[in-house]
Amino acid sequence: MTQSGVREDGKRQSVRPESDPGEKEPTTGSHSPDGDGTPAGDAKTPDDDGQSAGSASPPDADGPPAGSASPPDADSTPAGDAKIPDRDGLPTGRDDTPTRDGAAGGDGGESGRRRGGRAPRRRRVLKWSAVVLAVLILGTAGAGYLYYRQLNGNIKKDALNLGDSKVAAPTPNAAGQTPLNILLIGSDARDSKENQKLGGARETFGATPLADVQMLLHLSADRTNMSVISMPRDTLVKIPKCTDPDDGKVYRATQGRTMTNQSLGHGGPGCAVATWQELTGIHIDHFIMVDFAGVVSMADAVGGVPVCVDANIHSRTSDGKGSGLRLEKGTSYIQGEQALQWLRTRYGFEDGSDLARSKAQHMYMNAMVRQLRDNMTLSSPNKLRRLAEEATRAMTVDPGLDTVKKLYDLSDELRKVEPKRITMTTMPNRYVGARVEPTEDAEQLFRLVREDIALDGKDKAKKQAAEQASADPAAPDDEIPVQVRNGTRTDTLAAARGRASTVTGLLKEEGFTQAVADTTGSWSEDRTVVRYPSADLEGDAQRLAEALGIPSSSVKRSTDVSGITLMVGADWREGTAYKAPEKNDKTPKSAEALNGADDQACMHVSPAFTWD
Repeated sequence: MTQSGVREDGKRQSVRPESDPGEKEPTTGSHSPDGDGTPAGDAKTPDDDGQSAGSASPPDADGPPAGSASPPDADSTPAGDAKIPDRDGLPTGRDDTPTRDGAAGGDGGESGRRRGGRAPRRRRVLKWSAVVLAVLILGTAGAGYLYYRQLNGNIKKDALNLGDSKVAAPTPNAAGQTPLNILLIGSDARDSKENQKLGGARETFGATPLADVQMLLHLSADRTNMSVISMPRDTLVKIPKCTDPDDGKVYRATQGRTMTNQSLGHGGPGCAVATWQELTGIHIDHFIMVDFAGVVSMADAVGGVPVCVDANIHSRTSDGKGSGLRLEKGTSYIQGEQALQWLRTRYGFEDGSDLARSKAQHMYMNAMVRQLRDNMTLSSPNKLRRLAEEATRAMTVDPGLDTVKKLYDLSDELRKVEPKRITMTTMPNRYVGARVEPTEDAEQLFRLVREDIALDGKDKAKKQAAEQASADPAAPDDEIPVQVRNGTRTDTLAAARGRASTVTGLLKEEGFTQAVADTTGSWSEDRTVVRYPSADLEGDAQRLAEALGIPSSSVKRSTDVSGITLMVGADWREGTAYKAPEKNDKTPKSAEALNGADDQACMHVSPAFTWD
């Protein structure tokens, strides 16, 4: 298939994608790798990248949106719904880091999780709704009862949260509105012949899938802005205990940290949701997994997506690795399998890392959103019918999104946001060997999302909401056990001597007579923080913070501690009075934010992958 493009001089160019389906890369390891570097308990071989897409919407009754007049007939055609790739691999950053290449969902073995919906009573005009950052497209058209039920039956569903701990939903704003948080997941599974034809490692057929693409989409309460945080696939996290609702199997919490992409294999996408909530403290309303087939359908449906490279590129190494992407310098309109090649390309973009690939995926998604908004109506009923069928077959969602109507309602919410108010980011991270871990900037990013602060910095002035006290009453100060740790060590400074003991003495003077200094380890924390392990200790933790003048935003629930723990950070290296740092609501530069309206973004091509 030949794709058309545009050269630097503005003329259309013809671009023929390589026939090679995808690149293979080394097997991804885990926190405790076995002899061959494959994650323990995971028999998979490398894949290239994962794909995901999605969006979410508040649950409501089955049935399509209220339509226009005209009774349904046998021929009526529904408007489709497609999705965008959630990128292939998540950023990881270095050239030697293993990657996988795969798509979410799959269509095998999920029939037990499907259900149908009620028939529409009216016919609806074919309409294309712009979607969540190109992550999901859903437009519902009036169709006959049987066809609508078929589409609903295509959608697979799974439980939203398989973990034991819950995160409270955000408090509504003055207008009674609440934000919406959706986890978009791309799996490396190859559960269908259709997906295998699209490339990647075929040896992974039937093996435990990995969540190689994970993106948190945040829609603001007032629906004026949208933020997306991508998490590198090799981020080291603690996966909490998860229980598979289908067979009751319990997956115990990981000992130590392991790669976040393994969470999907602990009972399903609901464990990925539990892992994100545990790490970020962000309440997640929905999840969506989508596979490779949707990427092809989406790009084809809009007639191609414009992407830019600053030099001719051919993603192919001398030993055959690479996505096979071949483009001329400038802007090209890519679709079909060539769109997959763009989303999976690592070799050839910038430094050849997964972080560079993530940047390319952000550019693609922003361009897709702009394309959708410029082409709100698709004129071909047959194309829409095919798109709707392929899209719904590709999806796995939580019960709150298990009908076409619910997905349509979600897309209706998402399309209220203009591209200029969409911000794509990557979770700030640092290397731990060949893996990565969140940095302090990542916590800053998570806090902005928790507090519904726009990442583009264009929020109108908001009244400061009163800090919400825990529903759990605090015990008397002298009955609250507190462990104090010295976390004042930094990259350039040794730990301040005796800080744990000094602050412990201060607490005892304040009435916290059960405070003890923990001098058994060495810690590093930029800011002073109070951590607690379970909801029944939240009130006690808040009371401790209040007594010391520590803001409630620095009181965090964490499975890293067994009781209330005060970590004295580098911001309190001396003195007996804690002075909270000024609140900073700016998006960290390390998040590499990309605005959705930026149509000038262009990927830098490594000189080793150019051609004349």
